[in-house]
Amino acid sequence: MSSPSTAGRGDPVSRALAANRLGVPSVVFFVITAATPLTVVAGVVTTGYATTGLTGIPVAFIGIGLVFGLFAVGFVAMAPHVANAGAFYAYISRGLSRPLGVAGAWVALLAYNALQVGLYGAIGAAVTPLLREWSGVDLPWWVIALVACAVVAALGLQHVDVNGKVLAVLLVAEVAVIVCYSVADLFHPAHGAVSFAALSPTNLLGPGVGAILAIAVLGFVGFESSVVFSEESKDPGRTVRTAAYVSVALIAALYAFGAWAMSVATGPEEIVAASRQQSSDLIFNLAGAHLGTAVQDIGRVLFVTSVLAAMISFHNTTARYMFALGRERVLPAALGRTSMRTGSPLVGSIIQSAIGLVVVVLYAAFGLDPMQHLFYWCGTSGGLGVLLLIAVTSIAIISFFARNDTGESRWRGTIAPVLAAIAVVGVVVLVLANFATLIGVAENSPLRWGIPLTYLVVGVLGALWGLVLRARHPEVYATIGLGAKSATTNSVLARTLGTSDDDAASEEVG
Repeated sequence: MSSPSTAGRGDPVSRALAANRLGVPSVVFFVITAATPLTVVAGVVTTGYATTGLTGIPVAFIGIGLVFGLFAVGFVAMAPHVANAGAFYAYISRGLSRPLGVAGAWVALLAYNALQVGLYGAIGAAVTPLLREWSGVDLPWWVIALVACAVVAALGLQHVDVNGKVLAVLLVAEVAVIVCYSVADLFHPAHGAVSFAALSPTNLLGPGVGAILAIAVLGFVGFESSVVFSEESKDPGRTVRTAAYVSVALIAALYAFGAWAMSVATGPEEIVAASRQQSSDLIFNLAGAHLGTAVQDIGRVLFVTSVLAAMISFHNTTARYMFALGRERVLPAALGRTSMRTGSPLVGSIIQSAIGLVVVVLYAAFGLDPMQHLFYWCGTSGGLGVLLLIAVTSIAIISFFARNDTGESRWRGTIAPVLAAIAVVGVVVLVLANFATLIGVAENSPLRWGIPLTYLVVGVLGALWGLVLRARHPEVYATIGLGAKSATTNSVLARTLGTSDDDAASEEVG
């Protein structure tokens, strides 16, 4: 069925995402792959042990999992009332105000783009040594990154369920290898007996607890994307709710299990030193010692596919944010176009691919380090942006249910959202207080406050743009946060004005 923007005109695009294509498993695959399980267990966990010198990483994952599980109660309860591909944007718009919603959208675009492009550095740095070792071919990291960019760009234009099937294969493989490695670690304890010392909550006591929690937060970035696919889900309310709970539980369990198992294999007293010496190679070296080099090499390959899977997931999420803003005319209307063939965001996907291409070329031209300067800095910066959005969204959820009689229970509409807001804001404070440690710079480094201030500036500019829309384009301002309903509203406006949708959109965004 043609959309209002394409009916009778034969355009290969529409302004609606493909509905009823995703079930619970597909959404779970998108969410968990965005969290990059093997990348987190191999890299984030060892970084946490090494930088903080504390052994409370497994407990930190459980604690943050409980916080985000609590946040998910109100988050998914609000989903049926705000079905929109720009999740944070729509939630903040409907819960607090439209200008703040636009501010959230701009912050989200910056954060998700940082997460997406940062992964190009990781995949380039991961593949290069494998090619050198196995084939003798010595390619620069940016060649691998450009190939990955092309693959992600091609998949981004396919049916969303095609991406889901690709992610399913990659995710099952990497989760299997994490479980396999962890079980092997438990069967080879360092001191002849399995130690539960790393699971003691007392390990969170110490001056580095804020950094530990901040690192644990990075492992969960992506769980919030469940509602991004609400418009494309079968029975959005049930699908999003189930996928969110399942994703948070699986992520917390998998990370805590993997982090604890490594401490058993090295010994709780030696895990910090081993992490500092071997970094992300620790989990693979343990696997090589316990299971043989063949299984070790499989894990190293799956580490690469883990990064690729996350790139696909973040690409889809970012493209849908662009789509949501374009459809509502908050950004140029061209962004609100989807492929008529696949129902995937067309212009947003192309722009996202172009941004990745430009960043890779610039980093290559200036000879910057792909891991530290691209992957690590962009990854932590993007994670901070998502955490800030979760904090604001938690407040927006409270406001939404206070102002709207939706029939939700007191637990889902009030108690859980309030408790979640308190907990998330507390985590934000701890992360900001330990941000220098998190990104590995001195306390007096410009990056210490430069990155958080960048989000503040972008948010303020977004809010100001929302106020401009209210003053100059009230018809656009009125549809902010409405999601698919905004397209209908704009079509009615176009017929009222006697113009096409595209002409009306041009008049609206001027």
